[in-house]
Amino acid sequence: MAMNEFEIKKLMCDIGRRVYDRGMVAANDGNFSVKLNDNEFLCTPTGVSKGFMTPEYICKVDAKGNVIQANGKFRPSSEIKMHMRVYEKRPDVGAVVHAHPSYATSFAIAGIPLTQPIMPEAVIALGCVPIAKYGTPSTMEIPDAVEEYLPYFDQVLLESHGALTWGPDLLNAYYKMESLEFYAELLYKSRQLGGPKEFTPDQVERLYEIRRQMGIPGKHPANLCPNAKAGKPSCHSCGGSCTCGGEGKADAELVSSITKKVMEQLGL
Repeated sequence: MAMNEFEIKKLMCDIGRRVYDRGMVAANDGNFSVKLNDNEFLCTPTGVSKGFMTPEYICKVDAKGNVIQANGKFRPSSEIKMHMRVYEKRPDVGAVVHAHPSYATSFAIAGIPLTQPIMPEAVIALGCVPIAKYGTPSTMEIPDAVEEYLPYFDQVLLESHGALTWGPDLLNAYYKMESLEFYAELLYKSRQLGGPKEFTPDQVERLYEIRRQMGIPGKHPANLCPNAKAGKPSCHSCGGSCTCGGEGKADAELVSSITKKVMEQLGL
């Protein structure tokens, strides 16, 4: 059953408390938004703690980030441009979450993408998490950096900044942020124990096939390559050696270029 606008605002406040209570943001950090329709979006305000919001805090903007409605002194986050770019390039997306979870952000600060396949849930839900190059907050530099990954992933680390996740609804986008942070924490801790035991390419491909069979929506390395749709190994897991043939060749070349970048981050 679809929620009305006030119910969505209440959910945004609930998610704000969860993000704050889990230590994914400090002080007034973080922001998230929800798509109502093609030209109306609800978003969190700037300059307030996301853990202490009530529905009247929530602002409404249009597709260009211009204010449609805001109460009192509340104004949309200065990073709304980043959200709008996601909605523009990914019409399937209904919500965007930006936070600074400590483990994931530590990897972003260190310049280390989350690409090691170490647990089934992370491989199936996220695949891997690339890093979008650094951009100055509130400028178009961050949206431009994120755009490169929008056709292929549902989450990125923001270099020296934090993390960004998106999905068909707010809960889905938020859960991706939780999963991303848990993955980063386990990877960090396992490295302290001498290094994680990684899955083999065959094990990764079997997990990718489970994802495809489950019909999970969104973008993921499991469906980077047209081969995957035919039940064959995807470019991502076979090192970029795509042999898709003449059909969809232009798409295959585009996929090959982004896959090459991913594989470089993997160190393969």
